[in-house]
Amino acid sequence: MDMKLEVVVLPVSDVDRARDFYQKLGWRLDADFPVTEGYRVVQVTPPGSPTSVIFGTGVSTAAPGSTQGLYLVVTDVEAARAELVARGAEVSEVFHDATGVFNQAGEDGRVPGPDPERRSYSSFASFQDPDGNGWVLQEITERLPGR
Repeated sequence: MDMKLEVVVLPVSDVDRARDFYQKLGWRLDADFPVTEGYRVVQVTPPGSPTSVIFGTGVSTAAPGSTQGLYLVVTDVEAARAELVARGAEVSEVFHDATGVFNQAGEDGRVPGPDPERRSYSSFASFQDPDGNGWVLQEITERLPGR
C-alpha cells in the first residue's frame, strides 16, 4: 500500500504572523478555517510540493518553534536561497557538511559554500519561521537509485 506524506503540522504562537510569513515566501494559502473559539486551521503549500503545512490554534500541543529539520528539496540551492532572501526571509549562507554525508543537527559540521563537487544531496541552506521552526533547503539534482 502506498503511503504518502500529506501534511506536516507546525506549532506556532501567532497564527496570522505565521500565515503572512509563509505567504510572503510564495507559499499557496489553501485554507484558513476559523472553526470555533480556540480552534483555527490554516493550510499552506510550498510551490511544487505535494505536502502541505498546517498550523493554527488547537492543532498542536507542541511548543511553538519546536519543529526542526523540515527539508525543502530544490534543484539549485543558491537560486532558492536568493529567492527566499528577496522575499524577506533570513536564510543562512549555503553550506555543506564536513562529513559529506548529511546535514548534522544544529550548526555542527557546517562548512561554508556548496559541496565542492556539487554532489546531489550535499549542499544546504537553512532558515526559520518567526517562531523558530527550522527549515533546510537541500539541493538534489540527481536522485539516488530507487527514488
